[in-house]
Amino acid sequence: MPEDKSQIKQGKQVRPGTREPERYDVLLHNDDFTTMDFVVMLLKSVFHKNDAEANSIMLRVHNEGQGVAGTYTYDIAATKIKKSVAMARAEGFPLRLSMRPA
Repeated sequence: MPEDKSQIKQGKQVRPGTREPERYDVLLHNDDFTTMDFVVMLLKSVFHKNDAEANSIMLRVHNEGQGVAGTYTYDIAATKIKKSVAMARAEGFPLRLSMRPA
């Protein structure tokens, strides 16, 4: 048996103590000022959604008060939130985004 403490798991070498990073849902929150068109554009440009996905998420935000734009590692989620908020503020919209553990 090799002295290397790694194990083979489903064809991948896994070292003890390594694990998948936690994932976070990025949430868009409804407001009365941000336009639906802007939300769809944001979902397509920042979150790389196609037209159907972007429209579906936008309608969920509009009808239910919030919707999941995507699920990412913490750093990527935080970066997407920061970029989205900056784009919204540049257009004069008060769009709010948050994240929660997936």
